[in-house]
Amino acid sequence: MTMPWLTVLWLLPAAASAVVMFLPAARAHNAKVIGVGAALLVLVWSVIIAARFEPGGGRFQMTEDLSWIPQFGARYSLGLDGVGLALILLTTVLTPLLLLAGWRDADSTATPSATPENGQGKSVHIYIALLLAVEAMVLMSFVATDVLLFYIFFEAMLIPMYFLIGGFGTTGPGVRAERSRAAVQFLLYNLFGGLVMLAAVIGLYVVAGRFSFESISTAVADGALEMSPTTQNLLFAGFVFAFAVKAPLWPLHTWLPDAAVSTTPAAAVMMMAVMDKVGTFAMLRFCIGLFPDASETFAPVLCTLAVVSIVYGAVMAIGQTDVMRLIAYTSISHFGFIVLGVFALTDQGHVGSTLYMVNHGISTAALFLIAGFLVSRRGSSLISDYGGVQRLAPVLSGTFLIAGLATLSLPGLGPFISEFLVLIGTFVRYPAAAVIASLALALSAVYILWTYQRMMGGPAPDGADKRITDLGVREKVVVAPLIVLLFVLGFFPRIILDFVDPAAPATTSTTANDGADR
Repeated sequence: MTMPWLTVLWLLPAAASAVVMFLPAARAHNAKVIGVGAALLVLVWSVIIAARFEPGGGRFQMTEDLSWIPQFGARYSLGLDGVGLALILLTTVLTPLLLLAGWRDADSTATPSATPENGQGKSVHIYIALLLAVEAMVLMSFVATDVLLFYIFFEAMLIPMYFLIGGFGTTGPGVRAERSRAAVQFLLYNLFGGLVMLAAVIGLYVVAGRFSFESISTAVADGALEMSPTTQNLLFAGFVFAFAVKAPLWPLHTWLPDAAVSTTPAAAVMMMAVMDKVGTFAMLRFCIGLFPDASETFAPVLCTLAVVSIVYGAVMAIGQTDVMRLIAYTSISHFGFIVLGVFALTDQGHVGSTLYMVNHGISTAALFLIAGFLVSRRGSSLISDYGGVQRLAPVLSGTFLIAGLATLSLPGLGPFISEFLVLIGTFVRYPAAAVIASLALALSAVYILWTYQRMMGGPAPDGADKRITDLGVREKVVVAPLIVLLFVLGFFPRIILDFVDPAAPATTSTTANDGADR
């Protein structure tokens, strides 16, 4: 019997989530240990999968295919390509680090009778279970090759993330109401996008008579399945709208900043660095694979929106007074670069956007978590409340600077090569968009370096000396792998490119004028 590699991959965190969820509230410490242990086991499993993966050995590997709903032709169909593998590795590397980073996060939301000291925080096991549930659903989304199966998990991951945003985070007068509002906004935006996508999924089934991505995309590429331009454009619009909300892309971005600052730093990173990648991944796989002609038609519009996102996110970041909200806006700018690479419809653009997803996940995780560690010490996220941190906490400020420099794509750090590939791939087809996006890079230098100068330099505010300490052992264990990865991927990007390069022609070859782009 063939080993169900991909089923085990997503079932491990799903099973661990169920186990942790039903632990007694008094076993909070056990929940944390089980959560981290399960996440590490998933990481090991994903590394084994990566070792077995053969670049160039076929578009989808380790495939699984079982009858699911025969009346609709829906199947439990899984397959792994290079793009999916890169994002699976990102997810499985980040999850145990996020669980360690959030080791004490849920303690502050415990009931009054339960304290971190006695380890009886009522919500701790729920918090761990929700993070593992998000990981399981994200992993399934990266390997599902049945469109209906993908859609179900694409929507289902909203539920645990909704409870993470609304139920966990900072406390205080009016804060809980703000968290609830942010959670509802997050859910409504994404559910509406999912509803539009559901109509498109049904329309695709009416046209194609099946849900198999591989079968439909092959038939479209070979001309065996014909769709009128109007039909293809409408279906494409339904899919890309849902993915643009999830990513998010301007002007569908407004839910992200509030959601990111309302929950815990670990949950916010799970949302921005992991879950939101499902949207850009799906643009690359489903929009271009299923609707190549419509992708060609809408590419100029989407590239324009991507450039607007790049500039808008950077300008808004410069104007923020809250460091956590500032980092959230930088993600909107970076998602613009990813979408720009996707709809440049070139090999370089697709490889660059995939590598960008990985590097953005690592750099954003490092920057947001380090900022979260700092905020937990001072009790404020306002930039004006800081100063002199580099004297009080040199390791914290030094790692914050490295993560910030990665965010502005400094050569030698991971994001540089991915941004470079996106701009090269875009310039081939849309030189104006590439030039504007390149000029916008100067804005990222402004918001990162100015923020570092205000928070880490100068004199410390009154009373801050006693509250701001350097990173502890657990925090260093979280931050160190992220900083190392930024340097490794900066100098040795082939670690990811070897998986992604063979997958890029599989997507660009379906576009109308691929021959002119390569």
